[in-house]
Amino acid sequence: MGRREQARAVNLAAARQFREREGHLRVPRKAVEVLPDGTEIKLGAVIDNTRRRADKLTDQQRAQWTALSMHW
Repeated sequence: MGRREQARAVNLAAARQFREREGHLRVPRKAVEVLPDGTEIKLGAVIDNTRRRADKLTDQQRAQWTALSMHW
């Protein structure tokens, strides 16, 4: 797995963790999510950037985010 794929996987894990805890994916822009291993993800920025660049996602990537109730 390359660097980009690893980053995408970590970002999705952070989003999944947030959604499981909060019940939604309406993440404030400055929100930081801390994963169990201590990794800090600027999830608000990740969500915002993912929405802005949705046209560059593959169908699979878009489906993964949609499964987490991403509002496009």
